[in-house]
Amino acid sequence: MTALAVQDLAFGYNGHEVLRELAFSVPQGSFLIVIGPNGSGKTTLMRLLAGVMDPAGGRITVLGRPLRSFGRKRLARHLAYVPQLPPEPLPFTVQEAVLMGRAPYLGLLGVEGKMDAEIARRAMRFTRVDHLADRRLGRVSGGEQQRALIARAVCQEPDILLLDEPTAFLDPAHQIQVMDLLERLKTEQGVTVVMVSHDLNLAAMYGDRLLLLKAGRTVGAGPPNAVLTVTALENAYECTVRVDRSPLGDFPQVTPVPKRFDSG
Repeated sequence: MTALAVQDLAFGYNGHEVLRELAFSVPQGSFLIVIGPNGSGKTTLMRLLAGVMDPAGGRITVLGRPLRSFGRKRLARHLAYVPQLPPEPLPFTVQEAVLMGRAPYLGLLGVEGKMDAEIARRAMRFTRVDHLADRRLGRVSGGEQQRALIARAVCQEPDILLLDEPTAFLDPAHQIQVMDLLERLKTEQGVTVVMVSHDLNLAAMYGDRLLLLKAGRTVGAGPPNAVLTVTALENAYECTVRVDRSPLGDFPQVTPVPKRFDSG
């Protein structure tokens, strides 16, 4: 089954075209990573997929239904969105922030019950932030904040998880922790994961499929070995790169080539 499908998607503002003629699909239970240079429309795409903004043209389908046919609460039961980390952490404890993920399931009074609390505890255990439950978000590390926000999304029990640069500003150890967590969500819970990343090598290691954008249009789409080619990357990023086979497995390893090493 297809989790997400995009047809002829377009978006712009003030006469500036941001996305044009995008078309792709994401199989249920897969991991898609969106890559591309700054200004290529990656964050805009994520906000459109999350229903935060409306496209100027085209169609987005979620689990076989038009995105526009979902009410906000019903959509939140199927799709969770984790934007980039805010400059100032939310003024809540980790447990309070995670419990917010139960909002789509609450009644008119908005009061969490025992089941909601247990689901939140499970989400915190799964993301390994349960020991931080009573800590303020502003008093934990960036990696712990990111895992707490993912826990909030897990608490929604979604079919689809969208994330905008969840590893930005994290050190390599925390990047791997977050990426391993997302892979576990896919393999253990069957969640479809779609995320934006600037790290081409993380994308190569974890993505089942990649979507490479440039100036709002698709430059490449498919498995990492098909997308991360010298021709496609040099076209998209307008710099010299080297693409080798990773020593860790059958996927590419990308190295940008500085001018002083570029003999070509």
